[in-house]
Amino acid sequence: MNRSAKTPDIAVIIPACNEAASIGKVLADIPKRLAAEIVVVNNNSSDDTARIAREKGAIVVDEPRQGYGSACLKGVGYLKSRPDKPDIVVFLDADYSDYPGEMIALIEPIFEQNFDLVLGSRSLGKIQKGAMPAQQIFGNRLATWLIKTFYGARFTDLGPFRAVKFDKLLALDMQDKTYGWPIEMQLKAVRQQFRICEVPVSYRPRIGKSKISGTIRGTIMAGYKILSAIFRYR
Repeated sequence: MNRSAKTPDIAVIIPACNEAASIGKVLADIPKRLAAEIVVVNNNSSDDTARIAREKGAIVVDEPRQGYGSACLKGVGYLKSRPDKPDIVVFLDADYSDYPGEMIALIEPIFEQNFDLVLGSRSLGKIQKGAMPAQQIFGNRLATWLIKTFYGARFTDLGPFRAVKFDKLLALDMQDKTYGWPIEMQLKAVRQQFRICEVPVSYRPRIGKSKISGTIRGTIMAGYKILSAIFRYR
């Protein structure tokens, strides 16, 4: 990263629901020199997720309303309430499937090339065997094909590991409270003509069972939310 210019103020938001087995590993791997603030949103956990996150030095805010989007919105609301707003926000999952150390690859295009939104693409990177079930791979391919068909935008993934300018994030007026948060962000960013790019990221099997792809109901609901969003924002 070019250090001749002002170093951006970077915040990390990590939605977490019952991720006590993994949250400590995630926090330990975040490059501390990059993240000025790490916010773990405790999304109605019944285990020690919140306690472990605090012990590891994260700021913990509670969001009892279940839902990935609800947790992300809570984290954004917390950052909005701070007197000093971040320049960039990184969204990262709490299950240790992403590699937090690759955060710098997401930030560099914003910092050095003035992109507004940078998406971590697992499809362009290295996916370990068993990390993504077949239905998730198929759903990603279908969704990105539909986005290309209806919006003219080329994406390879809908992964949650991403970085965005904070002022641009607020301009999106995010609303989805469940599984549709990532695709809502991408589609609204396309409609608002953000400068968007993808960078390769690595992906490994998560710790614990997925609340989305790990259950039939989660898979169906995620698919529904993604498809409905594609047609809603046309």
